[in-house]
Amino acid sequence: MGQSLEGVKVLELGSLIAGPFAGRLMAEFGADVIKVEPPGKGDPLRDWRHIYEGTSLWWRLQSRNKKSITVNLKSEEGQEIIQSLVKECDILVENFRPGTMEKWNLGYETLSAINPGLVMVRVSGYGQTGPYRDKTGFGSVGESIGGLRYITGYPDQPPVRVGVSLGDSLAAMYSVIGAMMALYHRDVKGKGKGQMIDVSLYESVFSLMEGALPEFDKLGAIRERTGSSLPGIAPSNTYQCKDGKYIVIGGNGDAIFKRLMEAVERPELGEDERFQHNSGRASHADYLDEVIEGWTKTVDLETALQMLDEKGVPAGPIYSIQDIVNDPHYLSRGMIEDFKLNEKESLKIPGVVPKMSETPGGTKWLGPDLGQHTDEVLKKLLSYDDKKISQLKEQGII
Repeated sequence: MGQSLEGVKVLELGSLIAGPFAGRLMAEFGADVIKVEPPGKGDPLRDWRHIYEGTSLWWRLQSRNKKSITVNLKSEEGQEIIQSLVKECDILVENFRPGTMEKWNLGYETLSAINPGLVMVRVSGYGQTGPYRDKTGFGSVGESIGGLRYITGYPDQPPVRVGVSLGDSLAAMYSVIGAMMALYHRDVKGKGKGQMIDVSLYESVFSLMEGALPEFDKLGAIRERTGSSLPGIAPSNTYQCKDGKYIVIGGNGDAIFKRLMEAVERPELGEDERFQHNSGRASHADYLDEVIEGWTKTVDLETALQMLDEKGVPAGPIYSIQDIVNDPHYLSRGMIEDFKLNEKESLKIPGVVPKMSETPGGTKWLGPDLGQHTDEVLKKLLSYDDKKISQLKEQGII
């Protein structure tokens, strides 16, 4: 079977997380993604977190299926290379500070004049317009002013972060969604013209803030930090078991709540008029949490899970990465891949999401070495000969 983005050519400029994660998602489903890195050290992600045999293990995942070329974007000759490659590409993804691409003669007006069909995805902290456009923006700041950090943690403690770069990842997903909609508009609807996709980190986070804005607008309600509980929806929380382990239980559906009360041996509460609907349960959330944890502390985690499964109550353990690697469901769904790292070793990497029946994604190769595909790309797409490539290397352009 083929892949859904086979034949789509993507030029990825930028570094670290948001833009490159968007490139990764497209590469996983068959797009020909050419990652442009500065000569020398390349993308800083190559040196982030845990290093194995000289290269970040995160890099090997983030750049799977991509081709790496090196180009000095600050040089006129490097800019000419990018402009030439744009003629051959459908999508360009960049995540520099607004104005940087224009300074390098690589702004949307310039590139769309070269290739009117180009879809240019621009990822930044605050967007391409507005009073904050020139501020430096990272995912952590996007999560903060997007509203997420304010509601994350416990009310008597400072706000905390989620343990992954969530703001960057959300922006990457919106980047891919925008690019796919633009390709549909260009090709399927037959408009023939590309467009510019302006994705900001803070807006990507803000878009996930559920009903916070209308609730504040009409009721003056400000959602606050509530720890592990789900505000206004009950019961839904994390509870400690007899063996000291924790279980997450979502008993907030009307019928589910009755089954949950049967499991915790309090069936009379399932029939109590106060708790027939969410509004009543939410008003007594603390009491219901005490009832539920009073039961979970009498059984170990595995027993609790088994009993709740039998009653059809959503519940689950809190997994570490070690738990995930050994979970039979992850394995059966192909979410733990063992991919060849070198002649002697393999590397465990996450499977591809989502699962597609006719055009599934997959891993072809792990993140490449710096500039591994420079010669190949310049020869194949731009018809450069060995002499010209050698000259560019001598000049430090590639």
